[in-house]
Amino acid sequence: MGRHRLLVNRLAPHLLGAALLALAACSVPVDQRGNLPDPDKLSQILPGTTDKATVTQLLGSPSSVAAFDGDTWYYISQKTKSVAFFKPEKLDQQVLAIDFDDKGIVRDLRHRDMADGETIVPNPNATPAPGREFSLLEQLIGNFGKFSTAPKGNATTSGH
Repeated sequence: MGRHRLLVNRLAPHLLGAALLALAACSVPVDQRGNLPDPDKLSQILPGTTDKATVTQLLGSPSSVAAFDGDTWYYISQKTKSVAFFKPEKLDQQVLAIDFDDKGIVRDLRHRDMADGETIVPNPNATPAPGREFSLLEQLIGNFGKFSTAPKGNATTSGH
């Protein structure tokens, strides 16, 4: 019994160290997507004077362009962390919106962060428009007879 206790006392610190090392190796990675422009380059963009070509030269192409207004560009940066199979957790998000006038000159710069975000809840009373819904039976036999095993072309060709 004394020998067993001596072995456990010797191995315990090593096992504890190995367990801590294994846990440290399982750190949660932080994913960085997008790139927020450098503040020094942003200071060179002046509303009323800077055009789209200069903005592209200074900041690069935007992360996104507004869907219904090509005169609004977005530069988006987001940091998330993912643990196993759980939904990623958003740590930080920054959005720079640049509005241009009809001549392509910067009209306004707007910076938004996570504090400016709003949760959007879809209207449950909206009319869905998914198309035709198939029953389970229609899904199972829907392709029956649509495909043939006969080869394409003239199958009765003679060797003459």
